[in-house]
Amino acid sequence: MEASAKLKFARLSPQKTRLVVDMVRGKAVQEALNILKFSPQRPADIVAKVVRSAVANAEQKGVSDVDRLFVKAVFVDQGPTLKRFMPRAQGRATQIRKPTSHITVVLDEK
Repeated sequence: MEASAKLKFARLSPQKTRLVVDMVRGKAVQEALNILKFSPQRPADIVAKVVRSAVANAEQKGVSDVDRLFVKAVFVDQGPTLKRFMPRAQGRATQIRKPTSHITVVLDEK
């Protein structure tokens, strides 16, 4: 039985977040959480939170054994980019882009 969780509009760069989610794709849930716990990248904590949410959703659905869950699919889509302006010298302004991500985690039983 599949269970999933989504996080939308996370203030993370999709490119950097994809590097983190590639480490846990196809792993058992406990192993994936351990990898994310000791990963120094900033998106690791947020991805771990989404994985824990997917585990809670699986328990809510009535999965028989949570220890048999593995990360079937995890992907990061690009969300809308927040655009800001920063004043620069001689009356100019430069654009600052703040990217957002949509993170989706799908768990399944072995």
